[in-house]
Parts: sequence; C-alpha cells; structure tokens
Amino acid sequence: MRRTFYQYLMSHRGGQKSDPRALFAEAAFLDHEFPKTETGFDPLSRYLEERADPDMPSRVFDELWEEYMESD
Repeated sequence: MRRTFYQYLMSHRGGQKSDPRALFAEAAFLDHEFPKTETGFDPLSRYLEERADPDMPSRVFDELWEEYMESD
C-alpha cells in the first residue's frame, strides 16, 4: 500500500532551517487541517492554493511531489 503524501513529507521534517523542504514539512505538520490521508495531486494542490501559506509554496510542493511519485 502506498504511503500518503503527508507520510512521505514527514521524512523531511527536522532538517536544516535553510532547507525549503524541511520548512514545508514543518508547516504541514503544524497545519491541523492538512489533508493527511491524501495521495492525489489535485486535492493537495487545491488545498495548498487555497491555504496560500508562505512556508508551503507551490514550487516546493511540485518538487516534493515529483520525489514522492518516484518513491515507494
């Protein structure tokens, strides 16, 4: 069974403060409404567009999504 994007994202948590992926992961962890069970691009992308959190920019999401799709 494929892990969720959130589960993948948590592998980046705790990294360097200068790492945009670590900042994104930390922001997602602190966001109690983040779609933690989602595995689909469109719902996650839509959520992030509506949220517009400066610590979760779409550029970083796109990079993380590509890595997520290559994982597992």
